[in-house]
Amino acid sequence: MKRDDGVTGQPPMQAISLDVLAQKYLKGDERSADDLFVRVAAALASVEAEGERAAWQARFLDNLRAGAIGAGRIMSAAGTGLDATLINCFVQPVGDCIQGHDAGGHAGIYEALREAAETMRRGGGVGYDFSRIRPRGAEVRATASLASGPCSYIDVFDRSCSTVESAGARRGAQMGVLRIDHPDVLEFITAKRTPGRWNNFNVSVAVSDAFMRALAADKDWSLVHAARPGPALIAQGACQQGEHWVYRRLPARELWDTVMRSAYDFAEPGILFTDTINNDNNLGYCEHIAATNPCGEQPLPPYGCCDLGPVILPRFVRHPFGLGGMAQFDFDGFAAAVAIQVRALDNVLDLSFWPLPQQRVEAMAKRRIGVGFTGLGDALVMLCLRYDQAEGREMAVRIARTLRDAAYAASVALARDKGAFPVFDAARYLAPGTFASRLAPALQAQIRAHGIRNSHLVSVAPTGTVSLAFADNASNGIEPAFSWSYQRKKREADGSTSTYEVEDHAWRLYRFLGGDTDRLPDHFVSALSMPAEAHLAMMEAVQPYVDTAISKTVNVPADYPYAEFKGLYQQAWSAGLKGLATYRPNQILGSVLEVAPPPPEAAAAPQQAAADPMRAMIESRPTGALDAVAEKIEYWTHLGRQTLYLVVSFLPVADGRERAVEFFMPVGQSGESQQWITASMRLLSLAARGGFLERALADMRKVAWDRGPVRLGSYVKADGSQVPLWHDSEVGAIAYAVQNLILRRSGAPAPAADASAPLRDAAAPVSLAGARCPECGAHAMIRKDGCDFCTQCGHLGSCG
Repeated sequence: MKRDDGVTGQPPMQAISLDVLAQKYLKGDERSADDLFVRVAAALASVEAEGERAAWQARFLDNLRAGAIGAGRIMSAAGTGLDATLINCFVQPVGDCIQGHDAGGHAGIYEALREAAETMRRGGGVGYDFSRIRPRGAEVRATASLASGPCSYIDVFDRSCSTVESAGARRGAQMGVLRIDHPDVLEFITAKRTPGRWNNFNVSVAVSDAFMRALAADKDWSLVHAARPGPALIAQGACQQGEHWVYRRLPARELWDTVMRSAYDFAEPGILFTDTINNDNNLGYCEHIAATNPCGEQPLPPYGCCDLGPVILPRFVRHPFGLGGMAQFDFDGFAAAVAIQVRALDNVLDLSFWPLPQQRVEAMAKRRIGVGFTGLGDALVMLCLRYDQAEGREMAVRIARTLRDAAYAASVALARDKGAFPVFDAARYLAPGTFASRLAPALQAQIRAHGIRNSHLVSVAPTGTVSLAFADNASNGIEPAFSWSYQRKKREADGSTSTYEVEDHAWRLYRFLGGDTDRLPDHFVSALSMPAEAHLAMMEAVQPYVDTAISKTVNVPADYPYAEFKGLYQQAWSAGLKGLATYRPNQILGSVLEVAPPPPEAAAAPQQAAADPMRAMIESRPTGALDAVAEKIEYWTHLGRQTLYLVVSFLPVADGRERAVEFFMPVGQSGESQQWITASMRLLSLAARGGFLERALADMRKVAWDRGPVRLGSYVKADGSQVPLWHDSEVGAIAYAVQNLILRRSGAPAPAADASAPLRDAAAPVSLAGARCPECGAHAMIRKDGCDFCTQCGHLGSCG
């Protein structure tokens, strides 16, 4: 496609894409994506028969250039010689014992922890089902003690993940799953209400059809486990029924409301409909699935893996936006790319380094792969179709059906060449109810006659940084674009910061081709500008053509009615979806905070002389009254808004300045913090008269506690936007408030959040939501498009 002036029809890569490509994917002497493609194609072809390698290397290279790329681990590590896995994610078992293996053969808790650490060290994320672990208060006969429950061990897994840096400087991602009938499910559901807990986990509740039926009928629900409860629980009514112990019964609607309230306010837990997952499974005859990978698109058995490779859909749109002809999707070209992608991903299984031998055994037996797509939202925009209307969904269905049929046909052809996967059983694989039983009769007949190389073939995953690096920031996976452009602040290795303009691919292509981005056509519809029902409808449309699952976030506005929010999940179950994750800007962790107007700008304090009267020791408190300032401090903790009054007294010094020398909290203030604050004020008074007040305040700013972050103040970023300031404790927040008070009194700038960011109070409300961003420090990390995304600086974290 060319413009009239002869300029090629694709804009140059944007700076953020070039930097992500260089920092995450290019190796050695590689200078471009094409250099990388050559490396990856050669690696994928290396497992082919010797006489065919050159031909397949050329085909794989052409396919990579056409837009059929690998997931992040493949693009980063293939052909490098590193002992790093090419597989993004795994599911690993956790048994009900500490060491060794439990009665069911599942790895004990600390053996599972060791296996997970090794997997993450080699570059893979991990999902776990913790439901086998006996509940809190259950008997442990071997030690005559009581169990601490799965949530306590998830704490251990979370801390381990935070210390294990996996291959390629990629932090391991984790998914924790617990069944809806586990006696500790209420603790599990509410655990992430505690700020800072399980930061390295996504969590999901495994919800059965039986529970959903009990919910619909307004019945009670039993929380059960095979482990015998301790005496206290039996005294409270726990009783044995058959092979299980019933620890507690409660109304299903009460339990569901707890799940929904947490999802509504904290965006977690997600929901997995595990009966739907297992009923649809092509391999239901030889495996049971209880967990997924960290982003949820791959329900997997123990030691199962997700070997993924998306195809970039915008590459197959002809005459985008209807310029130069009618906008069309090249289905034939897309199907051809999918067919080659099947062989490439099948080769990944033979090429990859496996962190654990069990993972290799599982992969070789079933040869699961996941061909997917990315850029659906942008492709629909380029086809002049709205994502949130029927015509957009109809196009998505055509694309998904083409993907499914091309992938399964290619896997049958591959089976004729290399053989079917070892545990293939045609009759049971195609039994009524499985995904494969819904294939066209002719394709089923081919599977019966020739077998199939791969048990599963389709997965719609989040694409994270590969979309930035290789697809010009095309919309992520199945998602619509989250925003057409935003600024991303990135911390560099030398401590400096860089600001990028990050633009959506379709938006910038439209502008490049002469479109007016100030007056976008109606089909430019973003994630936050469409109703929640439209997100869900797209999942319902595409899921029947995906043999694993779809990673997607259903965005809802902050004022979305709670009753309708709950209805989304029940609708998802009725529609046969395998899970659901939502995000609503919440009013608890990320409330809208009103803060004071900014103080007037003041001149910087003059440079101090060597003999500084501000730091000389004062032997005793001066007699008489001192000029004092009383200030009301407002801050926010896990308990909500807190108010405190402090008084600081100042002593004039010889050169006309004032020196803070006395700190106290007026009597009559209630609350558990009064004693320690009073003591802290006395210590600060001693430090002030001793001449080391600045150091004492700096040390207080470093104090951390276990109750989550404390919000007080804000700072202005280089781009002019305001980011709320968070402190690691109430002590740190009060120290910052004291620093502010002293510096305002002296006319100096406010204390800095870091070396490069001056602080001031924000005049306008600031809306935040989420975990702490590792790049800018704001508590603004949310789940967007299945990935960690900072709403303040645009930092893109792990995607599984």
